[in-house]
Amino acid sequence: MAIRKASYYSMKVSQRPGAGAQLLAALKAAKVNLLAFTGFPAGGGAQVDFIPQDQAKFAKAARKAKWKLSPRKTVFLAQGDDKVGALTRILGSLAKAKINLVSLQAVTAGKRRYGAMFWVKRKDVAKASRLLKAR
Repeated sequence: MAIRKASYYSMKVSQRPGAGAQLLAALKAAKVNLLAFTGFPAGGGAQVDFIPQDQAKFAKAARKAKWKLSPRKTVFLAQGDDKVGALTRILGSLAKAKINLVSLQAVTAGKRRYGAMFWVKRKDVAKASRLLKAR
């Protein structure tokens, strides 16, 4: 299993058909690769989160598109062999250290692999990073 820290950005968008596709099309045109992208309803609209592979390239594309992004924040990305209890070590280590998860999403990636992204409170990022040996 490998765990690393990454930067992510969020923004509010309208919750209308095609809003996400429009965002992703702008990034594709700018040749920006995303490690992850999420979206969910929030306050009458939607919130989208971007985890770019290249922060500078993403920031340039966002400026060009005139997006109002949040400040950069930290997310943890985990990848490993998909097996029963694949996330128990991570979650158990955080719980033992009294670090609460803000959010977690995980998915199998085929070929017996999984990926997960999870967030902790800003005050706990450094502690969680050391504990999990996230690079």
